[in-house]
Amino acid sequence: MGYFRLGGKDRMDRVKLQGLSAVGEEPLRICKAVIPVAGMGTRFLPITKSVPKEMLPLLDRPVIQEVVEETVRSGIRDIVLVTGMGKSSIEDYFDISPHLESFLAKSNRKKLLERVRDISRFAEIASVRQKEPMGLGHAILCARNFVGNEPFGVLLGDDIIDSDVPCLSQLIHVFEKVGRTVIALQEVPPEEVDRYGIIEGEMVEPGLYRVSRLVEKPSPGEAPSNLAVIGRYILPPAVFGIIDSLDPGAGGEIQLTDALDRLAADEGVFGLVFDGLRHDTGNLLGFISANIHYALKDPDLGPRLRSYIEKRLEQDDDL
Repeated sequence: MGYFRLGGKDRMDRVKLQGLSAVGEEPLRICKAVIPVAGMGTRFLPITKSVPKEMLPLLDRPVIQEVVEETVRSGIRDIVLVTGMGKSSIEDYFDISPHLESFLAKSNRKKLLERVRDISRFAEIASVRQKEPMGLGHAILCARNFVGNEPFGVLLGDDIIDSDVPCLSQLIHVFEKVGRTVIALQEVPPEEVDRYGIIEGEMVEPGLYRVSRLVEKPSPGEAPSNLAVIGRYILPPAVFGIIDSLDPGAGGEIQLTDALDRLAADEGVFGLVFDGLRHDTGNLLGFISANIHYALKDPDLGPRLRSYIEKRLEQDDDL
């Protein structure tokens, strides 16, 4: 399978989950994932006028590839991209490229050819169009026919998470124990809570919370905690009916946070403070920091970049 590899470490010993059990005798499996990529990327204009923000480079690959790769490493190969107008290059990227592959084959560039071919081989990727920008909740609703009546994963294309165990795998591990909605959490500075969905909840294990309430983008004085919902979720099919019944919320959009709040009241939601380093590539600083992070990890590029940064810091008092 080339450089997209399934498997790896699939346990998370940090969360023991004593006293929690899934509904039913057989563990529910997560076989499908939804990746919403319909956002307009206004924070990156003018480049996103013609290039989807998900196709901006993370070193030598687009940001979306890192998210899809996490999905595959978590054991999920059936993926639907929820796209919008101007996003066809994302679909093209994961399709076969006969002309390019023929050129690379004739040029005897075998390693590069294999990398290009792997992109179209490692997962079954479909797409569905969100015809109007009506919010994250509505984008997920657009994937209803693809998902069907089974639990599924959701990964936001803006959030890149570097971790030994894929973040989605960490959530799946919890879901297999509790049989309920599981969302990724991260502590954020109190002054930044108005940028996120924020939970109120009770810790049931180190790093694991039973969520009682969620609030979308509260002011610092109104936030029930500083635990923010990050772009990884395991959702039940019941979420579609809830989303379909929602009125527009914050920002005039159909908010997933509102659906999660309803799920918390109806059947229970768990939140996991995941292990890993997250970069929000949906803003310029997060995008730059993600590239620096992965460049420094690269065995060839890392030492040279580190040397360059150190020299620049020594030479320029303004940095």
